[in-house]
Amino acid sequence: MEKRHLGRTGLRVSRLGLGTMTWGRDTDEHDAAEQLKTFVDAGGTLLDTADVYADGGAEYLISRLTDSLIPRSELVIATKAGSVPDSDRRFDTSRGRLLSALDASLRRLGTDYVDLWQVHAFDPATPDEETLYALDLAVNSGRARYVGVSNYSGWQLAKAAAWQRAHPGRVPLAGTQMEYSLLQRGIEREVLPAALDAGVGLIASSPLGRGVLTGKYRHAVPPESRGASPYLSGFVQPYLGDRSRRIVDALATAADGLASSPLAVALAWVRDRPGVASALLGARTAGQLRSALSVETLTLPDEIRGALDDVSAPVHRYPDQGWTEL
Repeated sequence: MEKRHLGRTGLRVSRLGLGTMTWGRDTDEHDAAEQLKTFVDAGGTLLDTADVYADGGAEYLISRLTDSLIPRSELVIATKAGSVPDSDRRFDTSRGRLLSALDASLRRLGTDYVDLWQVHAFDPATPDEETLYALDLAVNSGRARYVGVSNYSGWQLAKAAAWQRAHPGRVPLAGTQMEYSLLQRGIEREVLPAALDAGVGLIASSPLGRGVLTGKYRHAVPPESRGASPYLSGFVQPYLGDRSRRIVDALATAADGLASSPLAVALAWVRDRPGVASALLGARTAGQLRSALSVETLTLPDEIRGALDDVSAPVHRYPDQGWTEL
């Protein structure tokens, strides 16, 4: 599998990554082991998780698999911190909270360091410089090799990236993790231009539109799907409307013309967008993951890519980047 640099750094990641949001909850140790073995055998290296996935269960499961199945040195482990189980405050990126969360993640992961540590989301209640200083401390102490952010808006990302580069000795942001797919192109308004300008690499989450772009929801919600899961049905529901159906229909037509699958075409579209360092896959089974990894043999023709661009184009209204409508 091709490796790409994450932003303007020396960190190289596989252009497809493996997400673990369901590990330790909907995905047990046996299935997770099969997925990880399949992924690494295909040349994958980037393994993405977070301290809140299964309340830490995903990180713990990764530690068991790196002990028994895959050497730690073969993986680029990325985790996130900042989400908190507080009804009054969804995110806490204060220095103390972040560094405590990182220490807890390292214990669960059974490792001395993570390759990429990310702030899970912007916290308006904490000064930016305090949050970013925690990232510097993590790298300077050897607990993280590279750092990034997740779910930051365009101005938030630009401000954070500029702050880190403006002060000698501070650690530049390597990446930003954002949802990006044919069904969700909102980052093209401001976030992606900011990332490209600042040299921050994009890790694209949910590149299959939370599973909708596989085409499995075209006629009904399959009983074994995430859309039927008590934990994840609300995650899928926003992408089951009329606009999504039009895009999925166009995707299916393109897949037929290429003798491929909607899944592969949708994934190839995201993987090869400007600024994307890696697209994260979240599979229920090793078989599903194997099907997704087959996209490595697919490159979309320009006319197919253009047609998909047109049918899924986001509306840019003033003052969005490149606005065309008031």
